Amino acid sequence: MGLTISAAVERWPVAGQFIISRGAKTHVDVLVAAAGDGTHVGVGEATAIYYHGESAESCLTQIAALIDALAPMDAADARAAVQTLLPPGAARNALDCALWDLEAKAVGKPLWQVAGLGEAPKPLQTAFTISLGDPAVMEANAAMAAARGFGLLKLKLTGEGDRDRVAAVRKGAPAARLIVDANESWGALDIEAEAVALAALGVEMIEQPVPVGQDALLDGVHAAVPIVADESCQSRADLELCARYYDGINIKLDKAGGLTEALAMAREAEARGMKLMVGCMLSTSLGIAPAFLVAQAAHWVDLDGPVLLAKDREDGFRFDHGMILPG
Repeated sequence: MGLTISAAVERWPVAGQFIISRGAKTHVDVLVAAAGDGTHVGVGEATAIYYHGESAESCLTQIAALIDALAPMDAADARAAVQTLLPPGAARNALDCALWDLEAKAVGKPLWQVAGLGEAPKPLQTAFTISLGDPAVMEANAAMAAARGFGLLKLKLTGEGDRDRVAAVRKGAPAARLIVDANESWGALDIEAEAVALAALGVEMIEQPVPVGQDALLDGVHAAVPIVADESCQSRADLELCARYYDGINIKLDKAGGLTEALAMAREAEARGMKLMVGCMLSTSLGIAPAFLVAQAAHWVDLDGPVLLAKDREDGFRFDHGMILPG
């Protein structure tokens, strides 16, 4: 028997607002794909990459167009096929992860074994995102996150007044590890000087300081802390460029187009001596589960998507004192 493929869009409210330099979100629409072989059903979740013009609905249409083509295949062949039938992005991520899940269920093994990990995944310290805001608001939010046990905070920055924001967060959470996401906003700034100033406040990594396509602004920059590519590194095709200008990459399954590509990216980046970060979009624990496997080898883990929602799936991950643990 062949495959039965389906997909649907689900809306999940955000806890309060999630604010970055590009705007605020009060909910996230996720794409959930299902792949069945008549006995088992695998599921996968993805979040559309809005800055690529994706929407949950457009991704749904992409999957619907492949249902007939994939129907005669088994899970392994279908997963291989979608690597070329779909471009990197959320549609391929949802379907790729559903097919991985189906493969694992069909052979009765945990996904980490089927994916080739050497040992069962361990709990990880995850960052908690401090949304962009006035310094006083970010200070208060950092204090609340620290009180909840989060020892690694990721700050959203905007290119204006960032030093004040980081100083305020440091005041609110004096013992926390800090990483920052500049969201492409530092193109006009002296990046070395910014890095020195933020390093003095305890920042240990800067994510995507320059706009995509302007990565050469980092040529010759000797930053006080590692600089990691996010938007500039979508898939393995970007690794050669990123290795020239960045110290590491942020792997997100929605960008990469699934667990298959994410695992390959991690292997190739490590072979190039690059540091790994594994991140996420706003998502439920279903979307985080395969990323959690990739994150086992990461220097920085940013899988707080479910924490930022008003509620998560009932069988989701547990977040305990800043650690992410399987439910």
